[in-house]
Amino acid sequence: MSDAVICLLVLAATLVMFVWNRLPVELVALGSAVALYFTGLLTAGQVFAGFGDPVIGFIAGLFVVSAGLNACGITAWAGQQLIARAGTERRRLLVAIMVLAALMTALIGVSGTTAALLPMVVLLAVRLGRSPSGLAMPLAFAGHAGSLLVLTGTPINILVSEAAADSGSRPFGYFEFAVVGIPLTAGVVLIAVLSGRRLLPERTPRSLPADLSGHARVLVGQYGLGTQAVGLRVPAGSPAVGVPVTELRRQDADGPLVIGAAGHGAPRGDAPLREDDVIAVHGATAAIDRFAELHGLERVPQGVTPQLEQIVLNRYVGAAELVLGPRSALVGDTVYPGMTTDSGELVILAIQRQGHELGPRREVLAAGDMLLVQGTWAAMERHLDPSEGVLIVDSPATVRRQAVPFGPEAVPAVVIVVAMVVLLSTGLVPPAIAAVLAAGAMVLTKVLTMDQAYEGISWTPLVVVAAMYPMSTAMAQSGAADELAAMVVTVFGGYGLFLLLGLFLLTAVLGQVISNTATALIVIPIAVSAAAEVGVSVLPVMMCVAVAASGAFLTPIATAANLMVKQPGGYRFGDYCRFGLPMITWFLVIAVGLVPLVWPL
Repeated sequence: MSDAVICLLVLAATLVMFVWNRLPVELVALGSAVALYFTGLLTAGQVFAGFGDPVIGFIAGLFVVSAGLNACGITAWAGQQLIARAGTERRRLLVAIMVLAALMTALIGVSGTTAALLPMVVLLAVRLGRSPSGLAMPLAFAGHAGSLLVLTGTPINILVSEAAADSGSRPFGYFEFAVVGIPLTAGVVLIAVLSGRRLLPERTPRSLPADLSGHARVLVGQYGLGTQAVGLRVPAGSPAVGVPVTELRRQDADGPLVIGAAGHGAPRGDAPLREDDVIAVHGATAAIDRFAELHGLERVPQGVTPQLEQIVLNRYVGAAELVLGPRSALVGDTVYPGMTTDSGELVILAIQRQGHELGPRREVLAAGDMLLVQGTWAAMERHLDPSEGVLIVDSPATVRRQAVPFGPEAVPAVVIVVAMVVLLSTGLVPPAIAAVLAAGAMVLTKVLTMDQAYEGISWTPLVVVAAMYPMSTAMAQSGAADELAAMVVTVFGGYGLFLLLGLFLLTAVLGQVISNTATALIVIPIAVSAAAEVGVSVLPVMMCVAVAASGAFLTPIATAANLMVKQPGGYRFGDYCRFGLPMITWFLVIAVGLVPLVWPL
């Protein structure tokens, strides 16, 4: 049995296992690589070479950059802006998401775009009470179409441009790809809008993020902070001027609960108070009057309730709910609303027992009690530890991402992303280097901690992409790819249009099961030889290969972007084929119909 036949048998078995969908895709991909070793087609070094490929560093770096955008609230802010402009109507929102994905892909590639926008898309679906399956796959597919808008949209474009120049023709211009990219993108969006509801599943993944966009309102209502809340203005000459709110709490431990402060409509956070700032306090009238007299404050006639939500959660400070476990070290401690913790960085805003508010008197904590604590985001990260026998109801990091868009770290994060886009679009450094530099900058500027950076990486796409690289190598080495290509050229090679059709089918089929970049590398030399043999221009042939390689719609393993949306969208293997079939048909129409009109054979 020849090496080519063995390779094709391993490929067929791998496809069957993927379609069967009973084993983890990582296990199937790794199993195919190991099978190639035991059949003698590859060495051990070749089996694991994919893990050292630059594309793995590129994708990992993009995941970290995406986590940084998510952590500082830019993703939530972008989602809010998208809803504000596109509304909540399904079709308008779908068009807005897909157009945004296509344009971003032209700048940072489909993997980077999908990694950056996917958290926003899933959150939008949750916020609107819809299944993410209706938005996640269209996001990735719009990115595939958008990769053909400019030369740097995908490495495949650069490969075909260089191949055209090396064969004695000319390279493609930077915006020349837009001639096919614009109609491809328009067609993909139109198909999704008209057929998405019928072709995409209504399936909810096992785990979805909670919608915390209105979390401040929930906390204010849950713990009754709005009742008996009073605003106290800081007049000129008040001893409170220049004093942080936290210091006022320490100076008057038996006074009312000091919730926070705001100045000129914006939350003050932990910064020193200024003239005309308003302090929100909660408690009995006598205690509030004594507190105001002590610090030279004046009551605000209109109250402070409208500002409470911003004061409780803002760019500077956050709040977290804690539930005491039966073995918590806090059980038996005496606390009261307004009390600061031992660190001095967190304050207890409210205490509840069995749904009833306790306080303002001192209370001995019992198992099951709930505490609402407030502090700076950094302080909560340092001091809230689930290992101490307390349950953190909603992670402060998650609350911050959703409820406080565009946090303090947003500016350095935006600068980092812009710098990465410049590096990617100008080609000053390889894409993997640009992504890794951006990921490192996210940690150095403290947008992310190292732990958050690791948590932000989705390992499934990395493992599957790396584990499928050996299949590309084996198909090239064994001659399996050459035999398939020769067969196509024999069947279709006598006529120019038929040659485009044959090359499209070969590229599209291979691109569904191995990396589309690797597919392009396999098909490009065959396409150049076929063009010379038939006597047609290499330009339409190369553009056809680029279009076909980008039409990787039919399987989740075709591209990293397809894999990224699989779990959040709750998709199965067959969902890609059902939704992707009309997409790839449209790509075929453009490749065989439009391409030879623009670049004559």
